[in-house]
Amino acid sequence: MPELPEVETVTRGLTPVMEGYVVDHVVQRRPNLRFPFPDGFIDRMAGRKIDQLTRRAKYILGYLDDGQVLLIHLGMSGRMTIHNDPAIEVPEPGKHDHVDFVMQGGAVVRFNDPRRFGVITLIAANEVASHKMLADIGPEPLGNAFNSSVLAEGLARRGSPIKTALLDQKLVAGLGNIYVCEALFRSGIAPDRLAKDLKSGEIDRLYREIRLVLEDAIAAGGSSLKDHRQTNGELGYFQYNFRVYGREGEPCVSDGCDSTIDRIVQAGRSTFFCPTCQK
Repeated sequence: MPELPEVETVTRGLTPVMEGYVVDHVVQRRPNLRFPFPDGFIDRMAGRKIDQLTRRAKYILGYLDDGQVLLIHLGMSGRMTIHNDPAIEVPEPGKHDHVDFVMQGGAVVRFNDPRRFGVITLIAANEVASHKMLADIGPEPLGNAFNSSVLAEGLARRGSPIKTALLDQKLVAGLGNIYVCEALFRSGIAPDRLAKDLKSGEIDRLYREIRLVLEDAIAAGGSSLKDHRQTNGELGYFQYNFRVYGREGEPCVSDGCDSTIDRIVQAGRSTFFCPTCQK
């Protein structure tokens, strides 16, 4: 499933062709994705200007000029691709091309989702903070509301392993399996340590590495393990920079470490780590 860097990459790619532009019309090719499309979706989108396009956790939010918000979640396999070259005809839709947003600026933004676990819906702008999909999400890890003190407070009473705690979206928004594994390795913290047992210095280091690994991944266009594509159709490239994720049995990349990367299962998810470098 796309994590924060992948969704941020898509949001940044969409912004130049959607933010500040009017939706000419929407082509909807099926009645539902994970959930049914809202009633009157096509009519409610036509002629609306997208005043702001932003991201909250793993959701893309388009604030419309009439008080509605276009909410998009990519699910497990969703992609959004921009067709914006007047010299190249927009391709005929494929089997899994479920929605086109045709912008008055000339771009066609196509939503493709083979597994149909994605979400496209409309909510009221004044209900964003309280909406059931967004209400319990913690602070943005790249925002000003998140710092080492906030992280320390959130971990203080948690008796779960630190890996599991960081995957809880109520603690911090948008982190998933890949980037938690990578941040813990960069921090030198074993994934099975209890969250409440981390020392102040370890939490400071973990906070810094969470931000750094996310920033590095965004700069690389995210990680493309299977489905993720940038809005220009290209792959992300951060998977070539993984230090532990998916590297079970391979040598640790740390200088002077002779260990190999190990894997355990926590809360049903694979955790990759170095048994020597992470304590």
